Amino acid sequence: MYKQITITGFGGQGVVLAGRIVGQAAAIGDSLESTLVQSYGPESRGGACSAQVTIADGPIYFPYIQNPDILVCMSQSGYDKQYPSLKKEGVLIVEQDLVKPTDGRDHFAIPCTRFAEELGNKMMANIIMVGFLAAITEAVSLDAARATVAESVPKGTVEKNLKAFDRGWEFAQATLKGRRHKAAGQIGVVA
Repeated sequence: MYKQITITGFGGQGVVLAGRIVGQAAAIGDSLESTLVQSYGPESRGGACSAQVTIADGPIYFPYIQNPDILVCMSQSGYDKQYPSLKKEGVLIVEQDLVKPTDGRDHFAIPCTRFAEELGNKMMANIIMVGFLAAITEAVSLDAARATVAESVPKGTVEKNLKAFDRGWEFAQATLKGRRHKAAGQIGVVA
């Protein structure tokens, strides 16, 4: 198993924390190897940033990612910059209210910023995205990801962040279920 994940967005969205949670969940919770490389501009908020996470069941010899297997875009500028590097068979995940894919490629979308606002804190959009990413890609297990979220967020916000994570996870499950029904030729709402 060898998965390379790039998460991109702008400063203030928690992109680096999201990458750290995914990498730590893989390493500590799932007993895999992982690396994290982060990149951000000189601005603390609003500048481009990214997190590159490699997860493997063996040694990782080079931590930098040139062609990710999974690309998570939380901003249009991040998508525009990183999309050309995504592997042809790679998985594209976007923040549906902030990113409009341009070439018609199959992708997964979640309105994580809107969901975070509904939960009362826009700053939890990254945690919602981690839940969505974990469920869609199975890069890390549910238990490892939830435990890492609980350890990584400020004390006093654990329950709210776990609720945010679960919102992303549940939305992914509904998305996958809808795709399975569509592939099976079923139309309409299926319980």
